[in-house]
Amino acid sequence: MAYTLGIDIGTYETKGVLVDVSGAIIAQAARSHKMLVPQPGWAEHRPEEDWWGDFVYVCKALLNNSGVDSNEIKAVACSAIGPCMLPVDADGTPLMNGVLYGVDGRADTEVRELTARIGEETIIARCGNALTSQSVGPKILWLKRHRPKIYAQTAHILTSTSFLVQRLTGEVVIDHYTAANFSPLYDIATQSWNDDLADDIMSLDKFPRLMWSNEIAGHITRTAARQTGLAEGTPVTAGTIDAAAEAFSVGVDQPGDMMMMYGSTIFIILRAQSQVSDPRIWYAPWLFEGEHASMAGLATSGTLTHWFRDQMARDLEVENAFPALAQEAAMSPPGANGLLMLPYFSGERTPIHNVHAKGAIFGLNLTHTRGDMYRALIEGIAHGTRHVTDTFAELGQSPKRLLAVGGGTQNELWLQATSDITGIDQIVCEKTTGASYGDAFLAALAVGLVQRDDISKWNPVAQTITARPNATYDKAHGLFRRLYEQTKDIASELT
Repeated sequence: MAYTLGIDIGTYETKGVLVDVSGAIIAQAARSHKMLVPQPGWAEHRPEEDWWGDFVYVCKALLNNSGVDSNEIKAVACSAIGPCMLPVDADGTPLMNGVLYGVDGRADTEVRELTARIGEETIIARCGNALTSQSVGPKILWLKRHRPKIYAQTAHILTSTSFLVQRLTGEVVIDHYTAANFSPLYDIATQSWNDDLADDIMSLDKFPRLMWSNEIAGHITRTAARQTGLAEGTPVTAGTIDAAAEAFSVGVDQPGDMMMMYGSTIFIILRAQSQVSDPRIWYAPWLFEGEHASMAGLATSGTLTHWFRDQMARDLEVENAFPALAQEAAMSPPGANGLLMLPYFSGERTPIHNVHAKGAIFGLNLTHTRGDMYRALIEGIAHGTRHVTDTFAELGQSPKRLLAVGGGTQNELWLQATSDITGIDQIVCEKTTGASYGDAFLAALAVGLVQRDDISKWNPVAQTITARPNATYDKAHGLFRRLYEQTKDIASELT
């Protein structure tokens, strides 16, 4: 028998699957962890505990639960939240917590300074992306300015996936899709590291070796084998960011395919025909050489539902809280009885790129219920999502197919509201396991066990969510956009 193993590190949970060559899931395992918020606008993980510790735990659980001999696992692939910024020393030991992706806005000053110095048009032309809270380059400059001792000790800058691959194989590598988020240090024309635009951030020899996600980065070392239970010598792919693996898990592979990931954040990936560069969205080479992707993401989505449950539904048992809240929200009509929510509880990423944006519940009166507020929250996330899909449409990049994936697809209210507000049908595949399943497929692809189009056999379509035109939502979306514009100056002055 031949199997592949995929493990993904998410914002709040690590998930893993063991899969056979037909795509059948033999075993699954998961472990929760927390996102640390040491101060407003920051977001961190502990690399030893939350990344490597979780990987080892989930890997051992998969082997124990399946009874599969580790020698029958033909390849391993991992993915993780990203892009992250993690300085390590010459031994690969983390020198601080991992600084997370665009939900961490600590480098806002550096973003603005670099943009002013280099020029936004130049940055977009060379890097494919404007500098935002998603960019790693400004966060390294923040490290240099605010943690000089750590900066001086740094041998390599890793991201979450490259940290895992380094622990498994000893190789310091990164995939091109992730590296494109290291603006202004990645050149999209040459697809290489380049410091022409900012040679004062960090020496390029401290960055990982660039690879494609279908390439083998290295093999399980003796030490990693002892820690994980995997067989020494097992091939390990270069890996990628979780959202890209999640997109591939549901068949985003042809130009015009778009993924909408319902997770701690909403993340969108469009498999584009060619490079699309615009300051409102992100660009990266896709997982395979010669291919392109456009991306967008909200800052708080599933995270916001968790906040609401923890703060507004303490009377409900945790395991039953979300179904109960969904029932309450279903009693509220579309438009939530006149409530609007701005979901900017961690600032916002695309398309407004404003780390100072704030959350708001607007329109409250004494008749409103918790169900109204929860419905307004779901609809607020959907309005933020429409702002993104409308931006893609303005760029001539409306999707041919929209495939939904992630834990939020279990929330029928959220799915339907998103289709109704965006006006786009959504396809949901049989397996919504997500990035770890995509990792397992990419591992199988890397060692020749499958072909790319086999993903449609591994994960066929299960249902389609049909968009229902709604004049209430159309009016509410206009008000949603105006509410942000008319309050953003006040929000920026709030501490």
